[in-house]
Amino acid sequence: MAENVADKLARSGIRPSAQRVAIAEHVLVSSLHPSAEQVFASVRLMFPQVSRATVYNTLNLLVEKGLLRSLALSEGNVVFDPKVEAHHHLVDESTGEIHDIPWDDLVVQNVESLKGFDVSEYQVVMRGRSRENPKP
Repeated sequence: MAENVADKLARSGIRPSAQRVAIAEHVLVSSLHPSAEQVFASVRLMFPQVSRATVYNTLNLLVEKGLLRSLALSEGNVVFDPKVEAHHHLVDESTGEIHDIPWDDLVVQNVESLKGFDVSEYQVVMRGRSRENPKP
């Protein structure tokens, strides 16, 4: 049985208010990579009184607690990813959709041999178009 989002928040030390649960449900049980503004617009349909600050603060708290990853996949565009284990991304240039790519599907070599750097984490962000549904 899947863990209840409110229980997951509480187990992570986050008080599971109704608004926080709604925000967490929008990002944690999805394969999408929404921006904070997309989360705000969606949650506002259920909670018209929710503030933008509550959404941003909750998303940042979820990142701080390790339940979400914050990704800057393009300049000025931060999205949130519920898949916190190591993986890569492909951004579809025709649709803007972000696809998760399993870690072992790519081979990245010589990261540890970069002179002058101690790399603590990395990921590959690719851009391209779907061969199955090409759009102009």
